[in-house]
Amino acid sequence: MLLSDLKTGEKGIIVKVNGSGAFRKRILEMGFIKGKTIKVILNAPLKDPIKYKIMDYEVSLRRSEARLIEIVYPDINKKEEVKSVHNSFNISTSDEQEPISPIAKKTTNSKKVITVALVGNPNAGKTSLFNIASGAHEHVGNYGGVTVDSKEGKFKHGGYTFRIVDLPGTYSLSAYTPEELYVRNHIVEEKPDVVINIVASSNLERNLYLTTELIDMEVPMVIALNMYDELEQGGSEFNYQKLSKMIGIPMIPTVAKTGVGIGELFDAAIRIYEDKEPIVRRVHIYYGNTVENAISKLNIQLEKLKDIKLLFPRRYISVKLLEKDKDVEKYVNSFPSNKELFALRDAEVKNIEDTLKEDTESVLTDARYGFVAGGLKETLKGKTNESDATSLIDAVVTHKYLGFPLFFFFMWVMFECTFRLGGYPMEWIESGVELLGNFVRGVMSDGMLKDLIVDGIIGGVGGVIVFLPNILILYAFISFMEDSGYMARAAFIMDKVMHKMGLHGKSFIPLVMGFGCNVPAILASRTIESRNSRMITMLINPFMSCSARLPVYLLFVGVFFKSYASLVLFGLYVVGILLAVISARLFKRYLFPEEDTPFVMELPPYRIPTVRSVSIHMWDKSRQYLRKMGGVILVASIIIWFLGYFPQNEERETQFDNQIALVETQFNQNTISETDKDDQIEQIEDLRNIEHQENSYIGRIGKTVEPVMRPLGFDWKISVSLLSGMAAKEVVVSTLGVLYTGDPDNQESLKARISNDVQPDGALTFTPLVVLSLLLFVLIYFPCVATIVAIKEESGSWKWGAFSIIYTTGLAWIISFAVFQIGSLF
Repeated sequence: MLLSDLKTGEKGIIVKVNGSGAFRKRILEMGFIKGKTIKVILNAPLKDPIKYKIMDYEVSLRRSEARLIEIVYPDINKKEEVKSVHNSFNISTSDEQEPISPIAKKTTNSKKVITVALVGNPNAGKTSLFNIASGAHEHVGNYGGVTVDSKEGKFKHGGYTFRIVDLPGTYSLSAYTPEELYVRNHIVEEKPDVVINIVASSNLERNLYLTTELIDMEVPMVIALNMYDELEQGGSEFNYQKLSKMIGIPMIPTVAKTGVGIGELFDAAIRIYEDKEPIVRRVHIYYGNTVENAISKLNIQLEKLKDIKLLFPRRYISVKLLEKDKDVEKYVNSFPSNKELFALRDAEVKNIEDTLKEDTESVLTDARYGFVAGGLKETLKGKTNESDATSLIDAVVTHKYLGFPLFFFFMWVMFECTFRLGGYPMEWIESGVELLGNFVRGVMSDGMLKDLIVDGIIGGVGGVIVFLPNILILYAFISFMEDSGYMARAAFIMDKVMHKMGLHGKSFIPLVMGFGCNVPAILASRTIESRNSRMITMLINPFMSCSARLPVYLLFVGVFFKSYASLVLFGLYVVGILLAVISARLFKRYLFPEEDTPFVMELPPYRIPTVRSVSIHMWDKSRQYLRKMGGVILVASIIIWFLGYFPQNEERETQFDNQIALVETQFNQNTISETDKDDQIEQIEDLRNIEHQENSYIGRIGKTVEPVMRPLGFDWKISVSLLSGMAAKEVVVSTLGVLYTGDPDNQESLKARISNDVQPDGALTFTPLVVLSLLLFVLIYFPCVATIVAIKEESGSWKWGAFSIIYTTGLAWIISFAVFQIGSLF
């Protein structure tokens, strides 16, 4: 029978994994091997995918993938685990005369600097360990793919300076996904002095599979048994000292979130670096007689390459050739005797598969898991119990009727809190900015410098910085969802929807991350195995309303839709999602029609987010926002101010001064009242301001663009703000802040100014319809420069960056045009 035939709560024993290619390899690496018991936990709300439990961890598969796995019901009179050909702990100690591998070899370090690479499965706690050890503030999330690039930190310990590199989470060191290849290449090319293999203690069997590959690579290594408190709380007893001696690698229990065991871990790293660790010895995983004979033959052939300095150990190359690793095959193809090597490899692969009646990938994977299972059988007692809390929460948040309403309710609460709670500190900051402007205006003498500081810097930057509390609240919610494990469940329940779009369930995580910032969200798309799904995810990510758009939304929504602001704000995010869905369907059909990606994703247990990790996330984002205040927004505000301040027209200024002098004379002659005098002078100053702005450099730019934007309801000022917003969306607000400064004695806030601004014909510049058209345009048009660069870097071509600019801006114009023109008919 097939795995897809099992009902909720039923168990089966895997007897065969069908299919081919990268998906089958990933399934095998994640523990779906012959003899393993698997249990159906629950179905997603749309009946697909399905959550299974295997090797004491939970993973989701679509039904289509589950149909590729053959199972049998367990015999209640026998042990549930089917006997595997590799079911015992077998190792072979290498010959002492064997040369040190090119990866393990290190040079003398007179500066006492030890380079350490952190390698481990997703959710194993690498970034938590990196943060606690180095004092860095990288974000920690309870799902795979938080670390999408290597991060580096430094700290001192035991008389050494450690340069510690946090590498992406990976299940293996194959060439299946970009992060796997990245990790392997980093180890080979950078040659870290010590590799710290972070292993989740609550799931030793699955996590130690990666350890077996590191053993094959012969890297100097220490194992961090992270989250060891969870293993002990689950009632298990683990004799890690015994297993450590068996495999020749020191093991140190750690709890990264509290710092337990971190000092001992780096003490062990120092001993390994100094060649003073007594436990360390070179072992080889035993793959069985048939495979070992093949490895020996390939090793002999590789030994003949005297003139080539190998990047990998010979045994590792031999194993990967038998495993048909594409990247290693490409490397071997550069050898002068590559034809002989491949001919020998092909003959040995045929012999192995004919003899063992299984493909070599399955044989090697089964042997590695047999190695792990054999070692744990002798050292681990008891099993980590299934989390009752996780099961109970999942029963609610992934319920077929409650799952989607709860998800949309959480999203609505997030936006409601962002607007409502953030409104109070926003008013305080706004008052502070106004007081600062008044203070500078009062103490400085009139002149260009005063105008620059008050109208350009304080007016521009101050108009954006007031939204900092709202952004902090938004990131607090996103961080909570990530750290708790709910984000992975959101991907689980949304997979079928994503699948209909031609995407992968994992695409949902980068898309939600896009609500914070599109740049790291695009980088996070690396965790998607399929290039086509990855490309579509990158191209639709700019439709996710990032926090940079939030100041624009809050400014206009708070003025023109105040009574139902949260609903409008939520609606903007929904429109972005709908546009992403439609665009994904179009891209899937016309640009990336092939490659339907399987959905295989680990579902980590729920964990209570720590105040520290959420605070770090919020602080990092606020720091980025403040840096942007002092960077691109400050520069843009100054540039906009200069473009609006120049050129000065003395003749025009003299005419307006004469008009004001005439009014003053009339008042002195008692021909007009003081009220009339003030009104007339105010009108003259408004005309002066309008004339100056329209004839300034920025006015000329705006007038040039205005004919294209006028059908959308936008005047030249709005058009200029949208042009400046291409650098960063917050600049739209700062530009409006500069353009609407008006009379230096006018103390009205930007909100009051835009609500009262009128056109030369007396019509209001901003009406609810114009604002709606503007908000939609800001939502859709031109991803910021940083996002375009990220798309270029991840896609490998400027072509896709240019495509994103043209597509989003064109779509924004069409939608805003339709909304404004149709709305004008009513």
